[in-house]
Amino acid sequence: MNNFDLISSDNLARRGVIKTLHGNINTPAFMPVGTAATVKAITTPDLINTRSEILLGNTYHLMLRPGDELIREFGGLHDFMNWQLPILTDSGGYQVYSLSKLRKLTDDGVEFKSHIDGKKFFVTPERSIEIQKNLNSDIVMCFDECTPFPATYEQAKESMLLSMRWAERCKEAFSGSPNQLFGIVQGGTYSDLREESVKLLTNLDFNGYAVGGLAVGEPQNEMFKVLDYTCNFLPQNKPRYLMGVGKPDDIIGAVSRGIDMFDCVLPTRSGRNGQAFTKNGTINIRNAKYKNLKTSIDPESDNPVCNSYSAAYLHHLFNAKEMLGGMLLSLHNIYFYQNLMNEIRISIEEKNFHDFAKKFLNKYN
Repeated sequence: MNNFDLISSDNLARRGVIKTLHGNINTPAFMPVGTAATVKAITTPDLINTRSEILLGNTYHLMLRPGDELIREFGGLHDFMNWQLPILTDSGGYQVYSLSKLRKLTDDGVEFKSHIDGKKFFVTPERSIEIQKNLNSDIVMCFDECTPFPATYEQAKESMLLSMRWAERCKEAFSGSPNQLFGIVQGGTYSDLREESVKLLTNLDFNGYAVGGLAVGEPQNEMFKVLDYTCNFLPQNKPRYLMGVGKPDDIIGAVSRGIDMFDCVLPTRSGRNGQAFTKNGTINIRNAKYKNLKTSIDPESDNPVCNSYSAAYLHHLFNAKEMLGGMLLSLHNIYFYQNLMNEIRISIEEKNFHDFAKKFLNKYN
């Protein structure tokens, strides 16, 4: 059964719907990151009001705390965190990659020390799938090794082939599940390795495909170059997910190359640090010019934060180190992202995505 409907397209930009057991996801979609079963500083009702249709949970962090067995006893992550819409969980591969000093990699899996208490764990592809089954994720990601940047051709090839062997094991371990499993394309910045990775994954026939190994320090033009050829190799009838991206201009550029799904901690992390996204670019609310400003931080934005609070009030909250400041800016930023995705979807349906993107980027940059 194909769980993805492609509704319309405008050049390479795609407008679709992913169907899951917890509801439909309109694409292109942005997934707020709920690392430890919470999108930081935002309640579930507030998140629903932003029109977020899917969240990302983190396998590595949830395995360590509170533990996937405990979450299974609650019936899965949806009931545990009171979020009854779709959830995608990453496999833990990226976190293991970022813990390079604490890990030992073998063909069988990865041994690493918990960053919390130093306890040793060994995660195999099978164990990653088991954890994600315990979480009852609607979309499960294959366990992979995130290829670092920069990497030599030989390093990228070895890393990609390891991820492909793990993908095969993940597919086997996942069999019988009613949920969806996505394969992850690796290969660094080498087009032939990306093509080989896509061929190996499509032979296994996953429900969707992620482009991994990007947003790890490469410049934007390098990322776009990789997307140009990788999207060209991917099947049209399956969703495409660009992991860990990104900034609004990254999203616009990736949508124009055929990407359907995104996740990033940026809206909430920036919000907690006093940065707000607006159609005129990002602002820092701590800046003195907002001290007496009676209007909202973004007069063009129609969301509860902008409708209820002045820039001066938000400036005061950050100066006084009140936690409400970070909560309100995080919420504002998620609204900004979801409104951007909605405008992208409408522009693709109306066949004017190119014009929309040009106008948005001219103003934003």
